[in-house]
Amino acid sequence: MASPGTSSSPPSRSLPHGPPAASNAGVLPADVLFDVLLRLPAKEICRLRAVCRSWRSLTVDPLFASAHAARHPLFLASFRDDRTHICVVDLWGTVVKRIPNPDGHQLLHTRLDLACVATARYGCRVLNPATGSVEILPERPADDHLNRENFRKPNTSFAFGRIATTGEYKVLRIFDRLSLHGFNEQQLFEVLTIQGASSSSSGRAQWRARQSYDRFVEASSAIIVGEAVYFKVDRLYDARILAGINTSIKPDNIISFDLEREEWKGVLRGPIADIFQTDEYDDHLEDYRFLWPELTLADLKGSLSLVHYRKSRRIMDLWVLKDFDTGLWVKEYVIQIELNFPTTEWRVRSLFMLEDGRIVIHFPKTGLLFIYDLRTNTSVQMGRRHLEAVAVYTGNLLSLQVGDMV
Repeated sequence: MASPGTSSSPPSRSLPHGPPAASNAGVLPADVLFDVLLRLPAKEICRLRAVCRSWRSLTVDPLFASAHAARHPLFLASFRDDRTHICVVDLWGTVVKRIPNPDGHQLLHTRLDLACVATARYGCRVLNPATGSVEILPERPADDHLNRENFRKPNTSFAFGRIATTGEYKVLRIFDRLSLHGFNEQQLFEVLTIQGASSSSSGRAQWRARQSYDRFVEASSAIIVGEAVYFKVDRLYDARILAGINTSIKPDNIISFDLEREEWKGVLRGPIADIFQTDEYDDHLEDYRFLWPELTLADLKGSLSLVHYRKSRRIMDLWVLKDFDTGLWVKEYVIQIELNFPTTEWRVRSLFMLEDGRIVIHFPKTGLLFIYDLRTNTSVQMGRRHLEAVAVYTGNLLSLQVGDMV
């Protein structure tokens, strides 16, 4: 069984310029010291940098920080037994830092150096785990939406991403339909741009109304890959398809929103529609519509993926989008579920791939997190506490300044 955080060779050997030539008072050569410190967790690095000036210089060097992050991936986690903190955890599930989240906002699934927490009633905050700063986003909707939504009973969802070309962060807010019967109502979409998390509320930032889409999206299914937000089609179409209405809509259809241009990209046809009638599926699903709750969108190292958890066969299919324009999908991975995986689950909540190819899987009902090794077809459970939500943290833990180091 694979052990979390192991690697066959130190990442520094593959670095193009090698470790920095810092002085080490003649005790160890710089490259040896680099490799030794690289093997230690961030918490120990933060303590050891006080040994001498040269060690501190080495451990704050961007080259070392980058190599250390690749060797020791970190996550942001919200635990069910402590909703008042967002925790930075390592691959063993050990908490290395706690960031206050006093109102118990829900952690969004992201892969960034910032965290985003939100509620179903307007509220959204951006946290910087490196500094502890918080930016409280305005609750007031865009001017164009003030008279179009019943704000006494809001139902909002959020997506948070970064625009690579500008370095800006953008938040997409979705005001969902008010009732299951409101087919004539529209979901409302707004975008807000921020530069980063500051220590005070954002007084100048304002939400901008964006065009609604002619179909309903499942707002809670949002996943950001690059500068695009992807959604599953809302399951309310299930009843309409059953009644013979909108039969062109498929359960694995995906709707995308360009976060950089702030416009819709259209419907992407999913990969399962073409093979549904094959022997692989026809004897295990009574109807194509039953796929809806079994599908999850994921970001596999920068590629959009559709995860299909076939519980009846204890198999998880991972489809990867290879070409958006042609809609080319490839079933790149098939995970055979082990006995230690929970049997009560019907889908996964989030799934992402580490740099070494291992896959992190979060199950929503039990709150358990597993790391699956594709090379050995084995998995290990990450910690024992149950998680409400998990995200990948890409920031530099070695520069943490405030908060509780555990």
